Amino acid sequence: MNAARITVTMDADLGAAVRAAAARAKTSVSGWLAEAAADHLRNELLGPALDACEQEYGAFTEAELNAAAALLQR
Repeated sequence: MNAARITVTMDADLGAAVRAAAARAKTSVSGWLAEAAADHLRNELLGPALDACEQEYGAFTEAELNAAAALLQR
């Protein structure tokens, strides 16, 4: 894997929470932050993708939205 070193600065309480979350996930802080960044980038792309889907197929129905919400709550 080609890796780039990035230095970040954050509030001390947030840093402690990140370290704790990484420990719970049994991963490194770097790995946890990389996964969080990838999730954020995917989420940024999701809105335009859903907009394009609605443009092509029509608005999502209430049933489709409820089904999606149920999946996300798992």
